[in-house]
Amino acid sequence: MRNQKGFTLIELLIVVAIIGIIAAIAIPSLLRARISANEAAAIGDTRTVISAEAAYASANSGIAGGITCLSTPSGCLSSYAGPTFLDGNLASTNTKGGYVRSFQSSSTATQPSTSTSGSVGAYCYGATPLTQNQTGVRGFGGDASGVICFTGAGTAVCTAAGVLSAGCAAIQ
Repeated sequence: MRNQKGFTLIELLIVVAIIGIIAAIAIPSLLRARISANEAAAIGDTRTVISAEAAYASANSGIAGGITCLSTPSGCLSSYAGPTFLDGNLASTNTKGGYVRSFQSSSTATQPSTSTSGSVGAYCYGATPLTQNQTGVRGFGGDASGVICFTGAGTAVCTAAGVLSAGCAAIQ
């Protein structure tokens, strides 16, 4: 009798079935981890924009009229020669990490009397999922109050007036 080496078809099918079961268990967990990472990045970027706006407001006595004023302050503040308030990549990105970012401002809110012409009275920075339940689940936003809130359905968090919508819940 010959001594044959190798695997039988049954053994190979069992191995393939085991690999399939492991993949079926692992893939949903990986997708949830990706969504969590995208949401954490959106929250972090919102905090960064709020901090940049606070620094801009202290240098200018008013809120920046647009997100580009934070990354290129010399275009909005004529006598400003200091560093930028926000990284240019964050200011120029509309879609990042599975989220669509938006910056809304309004000049209808009250401004300090010492603010420059490039200032506005209110702003809101929001992030909504690019593809609901695939790139993210919740929508996030923050405004001049310093509060970061979310909507469970991934809907827009900012209003046209540049403030947080009434339907969002604050992140603790």
